[in-house]
Amino acid sequence: MKITKFPQSCLLIETKHKKILVDPGNLKYKEEYFNIWNNVDIILITHKHPDHCNTEVLEKLDKNITIYSTKEVSDANTNLNINIVKENDIIELDNIAIEVVHAIHGYQPLLKGAKEIHENVGYIIDDGKNRLYTTSDTICFKNDYKADILCIPVTGHGLTMSAFEASLYAKEIGAVLTIPIHMDNPAFPPDFDYIKEMFEKYEVDYEILENDETIEVE
Repeated sequence: MKITKFPQSCLLIETKHKKILVDPGNLKYKEEYFNIWNNVDIILITHKHPDHCNTEVLEKLDKNITIYSTKEVSDANTNLNINIVKENDIIELDNIAIEVVHAIHGYQPLLKGAKEIHENVGYIIDDGKNRLYTTSDTICFKNDYKADILCIPVTGHGLTMSAFEASLYAKEIGAVLTIPIHMDNPAFPPDFDYIKEMFEKYEVDYEILENDETIEVE
């Protein structure tokens, strides 16, 4: 499984000769991404915020690329052809299973009104060898999910987990590799010292990827 990190929470997962793009957003978007994003098999969107759903670019992508997301995202983007999924659904992509899982977007007064998220999901991508779980912007919640690779926000600010909750979450999920994401919004900057402190305290193996960096997991 090959993982490429793009800005904010955007990931390109390549496995079993398939390319899965998650949360292509507008933060730090570069024109050079277009050809990469336009050459994928499916797109998974967790929620409607533009840092996860770059509507302007999605409109221009090849119409043969299947987009999956929630009804709330579909209602907010009627110009996009979105296949609506909900928690507990399974998306089949040849011999890859993608589980649609629970997520709880944190709330603070800055989200009052149209920016508030009422429907949010994460995805667990299982290729038979590895299970990659990208959580979306979520606060901590009880679950029985298991994954080898965890891609998780760690910036807190009431919207997502902080590095403290994320490190405990990673241990409970059983992740052998944790990749922090959602760190490109200047309004909610990451505290790298705190991330290092918490992940090392709770003995979580992690890798902070630069934007456009690719790693391969056997």
